[in-house]
Amino acid sequence: MSRHSPPSLQGTLVAAPDAHFAICAARFNDQIVSRLLAGAIEGLASFGVDESHISVVRVPGAWELPLACAELAKTGRYAAVIALGAVIRGETPHFDYVAGQAATGLARAALDSGVPVIFGVLTTDSVEHAEARAGGKDGNKGFDAAQAAVEMANLTTAIRAAGSRGERT
Repeated sequence: MSRHSPPSLQGTLVAAPDAHFAICAARFNDQIVSRLLAGAIEGLASFGVDESHISVVRVPGAWELPLACAELAKTGRYAAVIALGAVIRGETPHFDYVAGQAATGLARAALDSGVPVIFGVLTTDSVEHAEARAGGKDGNKGFDAAQAAVEMANLTTAIRAAGSRGERT
């Protein structure tokens, strides 16, 4: 069980009943990402998302997240897409390329589609730092990504509804 106190229990954040969410999770560093995935699913559920409204897609690694998230967002089926991965610094510049391009690609997927794409990719200096953020002493960033997804889904829906009525937001 998470160490979070879900805000939905406090009545502050609840997903729209008809909202569907996609989670795209990398298989690389699966010992970390699987914990982020569990946290994200728990988070969505705590904000009122029915399990049948959550789709999970796995990709090889963080490098592949942007394309898969862009394709999920383009379907028009999801209120938000959550990208989960773990890029851990090593002895080569590989970390910089993968982490940077994953971030850039995920931002582009969101901007091109108009669907919130949440960056739940850990970029850490060590496995220990990643473990601390995947259900350890620093909480679960997968849960936090789910919270951001629900909040952004609600916000974009409200902005679009106000705009269609000619209201200021």
